[in-house]
Amino acid sequence: MSIRRIAMAGSAGFLALALAACGGGTGDNGDDTNGADDTNGAEDTAGGEEGGEDLGTITLGYIPSWTDGLSTAYLLDNLLTDIGYTVEHQTVEDAAILYAGLANGDIDMYASAWSERTHRQYMDEYEDQLEDLGSYYEGAVLNLSVPEYTDIDSIEELVGKGDEFGGEIIGIEPGAGLTDATENDVMPGYGLDDEYRLVTSSTSTMLTELQNAVDAEEDIVVTLWSPFWANAEFPVKALEDPEGYFGEPENLHWLARDGFSEDFPEATELVGKIKLDDDEYGSLEDTVVNQFDDGEEPEAIEAWLSENQDLIDSLLG
Repeated sequence: MSIRRIAMAGSAGFLALALAACGGGTGDNGDDTNGADDTNGAEDTAGGEEGGEDLGTITLGYIPSWTDGLSTAYLLDNLLTDIGYTVEHQTVEDAAILYAGLANGDIDMYASAWSERTHRQYMDEYEDQLEDLGSYYEGAVLNLSVPEYTDIDSIEELVGKGDEFGGEIIGIEPGAGLTDATENDVMPGYGLDDEYRLVTSSTSTMLTELQNAVDAEEDIVVTLWSPFWANAEFPVKALEDPEGYFGEPENLHWLARDGFSEDFPEATELVGKIKLDDDEYGSLEDTVVNQFDDGEEPEAIEAWLSENQDLIDSLLG
């Protein structure tokens, strides 16, 4: 299986504004936020409903390697375009920049926010500048995972086995809420600090490391979450968290800049109706990520919509 989702940096102008909002530097965001590529900034992907009312332009922001946001952004692109909006996409590399850009109004909407727990640090900073348009999925969770062939089932069983895993837990982006929870809650909570270090880079790098370990039938510990397509594509199991350091399950939300609902009432009404269960969400992400090539997300959404017409009719009816 190829790991094909490589995150794209936003435009230089957007990143400059977002970084300024974060204090004028990368801070905890790591190197992934550097080196913006002007070709990957806001991209106009639709021109509104042809011949219909032009309801305005909405910019959707997301981190493309976090494929929940990627998949739902293209779903919204299709649905919002259908009712008369022009949709632009703004991709960034880090959650801190995404939330800052949303709070500053550089983007209009984040299509899959883990705002209840995982992204709580950013909500604490920017909540007064954001609008919560509702949740679309219930029961999202964070975890540490190992290959199915690894003979442990709980995080607490990692204690005393650091050498078996090279003393490393392979993580994702430095600014991710999952990274913060793993490093500051889970590892000290279970006493893993002395044996393991959390290696951060990107989601795509983590998946590559996981693929390499599975191919070689080697032990590895990675940070994962659900819902996420990789749970079905890789032979992995989530380790039990008996002490609950990752926290309770949470809902995934649509977040918007302040004033969004006033500026875009039709969009606000539409997204507030969208609710996806496990099967619906799972098939959406699988279609976008695994059944179509990179760059074919609009075609993937059309294919998914054709298989879920009853759901769409209930939204647009």
